[in-house]
Amino acid sequence: MKTKLLGAHKARRLHGVAAAMLAISPAAWAQSAPAAPTAPNSPEATLSEVKVQAAQDKSQLPRLAPGGQVGKAAGLGLLGNVDTIDAPFNITAYSSELMQDQNASTVAAVLENDPSVRFTTNTGHINENYLIRGFDINASEVAMNGLYGIAPDSNIPTEFIERVELLKGPGALLSGMSPAGGVGGVVNIVTKRPTAQPLTRVTTSFTSGSQLQAHADVSRRFGPENRLGIRFNGLLGNGETSVDDQKRRRNLGALALDYQGDRFSLGLDAYHYRAHMNNGSPVMVSFAKMDHLIAAPDGRNNLFRGVNSVVENEGVVLRGSVDLNDRWQLFGSAGRALHHYEGQPTGTRVVLNAVGDGSAVGQTYNLEGFTNTTAWETGVRGSFETGSVKHQVVVAYNFMNQKSGRALPITVSPNYTTNIYDPVDPIMAPARQGTRRENDNDITSLALADTLSFAQDKVLLTLGLRHQRVHQKMKGYDESAVTPAAGLVVKPWGDDVSLYANYIQGLSPGVEVGSTYANAGEVFPPYKTKQMEMGVKWRAGAFTNTLALFQIEKPSTVIDSATNTLQLGGEQRNRGVEWNTSGEALRGLRVLGGIAYLQPRLTGTQGGKNDGNDAFGAARWTANLGGDWDIPGLPGAALSGRVVHTGKQWVNAANTLRAPSWTRVDLGARYATTMAGKRTVFRANVDNAFDRKYWAGAFADNFLTVGAPRTYRVSASVDF
Repeated sequence: MKTKLLGAHKARRLHGVAAAMLAISPAAWAQSAPAAPTAPNSPEATLSEVKVQAAQDKSQLPRLAPGGQVGKAAGLGLLGNVDTIDAPFNITAYSSELMQDQNASTVAAVLENDPSVRFTTNTGHINENYLIRGFDINASEVAMNGLYGIAPDSNIPTEFIERVELLKGPGALLSGMSPAGGVGGVVNIVTKRPTAQPLTRVTTSFTSGSQLQAHADVSRRFGPENRLGIRFNGLLGNGETSVDDQKRRRNLGALALDYQGDRFSLGLDAYHYRAHMNNGSPVMVSFAKMDHLIAAPDGRNNLFRGVNSVVENEGVVLRGSVDLNDRWQLFGSAGRALHHYEGQPTGTRVVLNAVGDGSAVGQTYNLEGFTNTTAWETGVRGSFETGSVKHQVVVAYNFMNQKSGRALPITVSPNYTTNIYDPVDPIMAPARQGTRRENDNDITSLALADTLSFAQDKVLLTLGLRHQRVHQKMKGYDESAVTPAAGLVVKPWGDDVSLYANYIQGLSPGVEVGSTYANAGEVFPPYKTKQMEMGVKWRAGAFTNTLALFQIEKPSTVIDSATNTLQLGGEQRNRGVEWNTSGEALRGLRVLGGIAYLQPRLTGTQGGKNDGNDAFGAARWTANLGGDWDIPGLPGAALSGRVVHTGKQWVNAANTLRAPSWTRVDLGARYATTMAGKRTVFRANVDNAFDRKYWAGAFADNFLTVGAPRTYRVSASVDF
């Protein structure tokens, strides 16, 4: 089949879906739209000012913690929003205030604040993929308001996001299986909602190269008691990037509606996002032929002049809730998203020659593909008591269908010679063929969880399980699995200190053995990844800390060379300790970040060849520590700084090449004032302030990515 770029005809189709969903009775859906938070010194106010009776609504956006950089609570999928201290997991919810102050334009830039998150693609690449606790999470696996498959693919703009929620570790019970089966963590974006007070904010910004951008954020409420709200975010950006002669164009339109009734609420989100990279891309470098490491090139070097890539996304989601009484609530949501890419979004990599002078062989690829997703969930949650024990119970059913395809065969250019220090223009791949569907997959699940509260809420025990089915219709794969979870929180010294532990599983789709093996046709069930974690959380005034110890065991396939059979005999076992901190350490001094130590051990490899080695690209030591300081005597002015450190990391699974550690320093400043009666905020940031050249991380076995050069970003926001 042939899939063209999303255009007006698909936009009209999505708008029709939205209209049809709005016509559905409120009783059919749940999980209402969360309110926007009140930021310090901001004209915005929370939806709590609207007279709403739906007290059981678990999706109302939690308040910000002191310092305003993270939420006091975060979403735990099935369990709804949970206070950080009461959650038996390591969770963080980064705020839109933090995104604005750091001039962070994508979700990847937000996650750079966490020490347990690293990246397998370059900063500024059109595809942003993550490494959480040493395991891969693709951009396609980010959830939006709790639903997988609906968020923009490849990279996600922050301009329509209120929170970026990060759960570290597997989350099969909490969020279900992600589209690609990632198990390192769960990233969920919470979209902006209409504010209680009118808002008209215009932000203009400039980024290194000559990237200019304008962003409008407008919110109003209407009707009796201001029950109906609307919010629009629009973005236009264009210009050169920090890569020489490369240009980037970003367009976003996002609409949020909500209606707050006496015992029900409805919310609708719709967006269109298009990212176009023109005349270049950051490079990823293969060391497969090398027996030693060479110096990293300048991140400004453009090895791919003439390369273009376009990614386009559209999505719409309706959600709502109905209070059956003061204790029980129906909830649900339904959405559809269309994703399309074409050009050279991947294949921007070269293979070094063995001589070590930077000479390399390159190829370019001409690609096109699509993913169309339909997802929905529905369920009920409520509370009751059995004697002195309190129960918070939730039952939910989830469904996701994804149809995807690409242009085959992939067209590839002839090999050409270049140099990572002194690049030449690449040879472009020939024209591609039309796309055809390759996958039509259903992922369905039924989940049940109960949080039991003992001893006046000093002991919280969460038990649950999810039955999940994976049906790959075009491959004849139809398997299911049950993933349990248990979490315990004990608060022996009051509400500001909690000890916690959890056991939870992750789920990845199994495979049908291919025809090249002796056991061809054998079907493996979904793989179960297992995590055990324990830790302590404490609040000291406005200062919050989490110390966690964890072990994650992820299975994989290996080949028995003696019998030529594919078997489930491989494993990677990651053990680690994390310290996360946030809040106001001192009055006027906000801190955010932490330190992590990881042992990413390969415990089951092909023929035992690499047993005991570290996984490639997963450094043992990482740290992200940032500070934000109000300048005494100058109201509205603040300085900020952040240190990002990544320790030595192996380039390959054989552990024959090791990339050196690197440390990057980021700086920032802002000034909030009133001009002509309008609140105005000026912000300036510089990443990699000392312009360090370094190998940032690993894209695949024997591949390294190049760190971004010094990058400036300045912006001005005015509230009209």
